[in-house]
Amino acid sequence: MNATANSESSAARPGAVPLVAAFAAIYLIWGSTYIAIRFAIQTIPPLLMMGARNFLAGVALFAWMRLRGAPSPARKHWMGALVTGILLFLIDHGALAWAEQRIPSSLAALLCATTPFSMVIFARLAGQERKISPATWLGLVVGLAGVSLLVGPDALFHNGSTDVLGCVVVLIAASAWAAGSIVGRMVPLPDSPALSAGMQMMVGGASLLCAGTLIGEGARFHPAAVTFSSLAWFGYLVTFGSIVAFTAYIWLLRVIPPSRVATHAYVNPVVAILLGWALADEPIGIRVWVAAATILAGVALVNSTKWRAAPDTAPTLSKPGLDSV
Repeated sequence: MNATANSESSAARPGAVPLVAAFAAIYLIWGSTYIAIRFAIQTIPPLLMMGARNFLAGVALFAWMRLRGAPSPARKHWMGALVTGILLFLIDHGALAWAEQRIPSSLAALLCATTPFSMVIFARLAGQERKISPATWLGLVVGLAGVSLLVGPDALFHNGSTDVLGCVVVLIAASAWAAGSIVGRMVPLPDSPALSAGMQMMVGGASLLCAGTLIGEGARFHPAAVTFSSLAWFGYLVTFGSIVAFTAYIWLLRVIPPSRVATHAYVNPVVAILLGWALADEPIGIRVWVAAATILAGVALVNSTKWRAAPDTAPTLSKPGLDSV
């Protein structure tokens, strides 16, 4: 569904329950994928793991929706999925996997927290949001400050220096995710968020598998060496990280302003650190709690203003609720 079609559909503000469930998915589940990926890639090469995760999730979701009676996508829908799948998965996930071999994950998380700013800028250029309120801008700045405090000053340096190329690649990845999210509201895609998500994951996952094979990960992958732990976390990523959370993300992008959806980039690192403390005995101090409170304050500011979509791009759906997955 493109922006024009959205504006012509009957306006229906989503209910509180679907919104809470969708935000819980992208806040909590995606926050948990940090530790899930950490265990999954212990015995599975990163690009192949991410590619297989998204491709399998996409195939399962696509098949399920077609069995439920969803109409067959047109060629234009596949072309739209190709564009967004490459931006969201091949460029974003692929660039991150490459960059995190050169810079610490904490610095990568900080740089990825620039995503909300990129998304707001792209949304304004595309006419998908009205003029951003001062409260929203303040919330974005406060949220970024909270992430900066969360990762700490040591994240800026690795072995005494900062890898500029690695940082630039992560910023490109963050911009690609923001661009893919906004473009996904403009290109032709199926009306069903679940079917649309499945198509984008299939294309993006396949492109990641090709990229992993091209750089030689296939030669380094030994199925017999895959541990039960890696396989279990891989299954969690397929089911929850991709099918549930990404479908919720696609739906949210259609029904509320991108600036609000993008706040997951602030909350995810907090959830990741808390889970590391709870599940992996990773120590946390007072700085983490202060940072978490700062981030939540920023998110609250972003969500404090009343939602008013631009009149020519009102992001509404014909069915104001999440498809069952």
